[in-house]
Amino acid sequence: MGRAPFEIGGISIAPGERQNISLPLSVMSNHTPINLPIHVAHGKREGPTMFVSAAIHGDEVVGVEIVRRLLSGKVLNDIAGTALMVPIVNAFGFIGHSRYLPDRRDLNRSFPGNANGSLAAQLAHLFLSQVVGRSDVGIDLHTAAINRSNLPQIRVDTTDERALQMAMAFAPPLLKHAALRQGSLRDAAAARGVPVIVYECGEALRFDEVSIRVGVQGVIRAMTSLGMLRRRKQATSAPSEVLISDQSQWLRASDGGIFRAYRTIGHHVAVDDLIGVIADPFGETQREVRSPLAGLIIGRTNVPAVNQGDALFHIATIRNLDAVQEGARLDIRLEPQLLEDEDEIL
Repeated sequence: MGRAPFEIGGISIAPGERQNISLPLSVMSNHTPINLPIHVAHGKREGPTMFVSAAIHGDEVVGVEIVRRLLSGKVLNDIAGTALMVPIVNAFGFIGHSRYLPDRRDLNRSFPGNANGSLAAQLAHLFLSQVVGRSDVGIDLHTAAINRSNLPQIRVDTTDERALQMAMAFAPPLLKHAALRQGSLRDAAAARGVPVIVYECGEALRFDEVSIRVGVQGVIRAMTSLGMLRRRKQATSAPSEVLISDQSQWLRASDGGIFRAYRTIGHHVAVDDLIGVIADPFGETQREVRSPLAGLIIGRTNVPAVNQGDALFHIATIRNLDAVQEGARLDIRLEPQLLEDEDEIL
């Protein structure tokens, strides 16, 4: 007996089929309808259901490209289980190049939502009930906020064994413990028994080819580890060492002025290393910025004009610090056989 069709939004997707569907959400002020677009790939073989989502924050476009490349390639043509690919969750923010919804709410602080609540609450409820609620696991794709950059990394609640296994299979350059936060997608999904990992990388409103490729490869690895994809002779290989961080902190500007960074994401720093300076615009004074701890720079500001208290560097302490040589930039491995032509992914 074959698999049953996958039912969503009143549409039935037969085993072995792929289909785009749109779940009605709202109508904009000019009477333009807004939907939640989902690509369903329903495999002929039994397996888990995974969702991959992007643009919960509308200006985080790297994840949109990761999903696009996965959909445009061949990787989902013969999967076991079902993949629910959601390239743009927050269509309002995506259209307006904004992190937020029109009501200025952060969607990732609005879960589990409410069918009769605010616009953000309605979208959170729709996504949670129709996508997360039909899934066994999930991967949520994010970037840093506007004018900041993140090192490609997975954030996961390491106390959740299933989430941790998926995170290790993704094999990011860095794996960072992140406790669940009330109102977030991860928190609402965990309450439903659905482990979710978050891929953080790059910068809002900007494409970063390394972050995109690491994300594509990571999703493929995670799906392979769950048995959704067949292991191939030229499958994307994992880095030899995944750096693990249990805690991190932002280093903030002690003064306002013009900030010049001497280090960037992926650089190892020791305690008291000189990693930048803040000077006044007249060139009369200059304040050194030194690292308060040993670790790896996993995020930074891209704006040279800073005010007192602005975040400059995000530094993570690394559990297995021996894997990074003193002063060396993190080596992010890319597999050329997967990258020559994005339309030939696997």
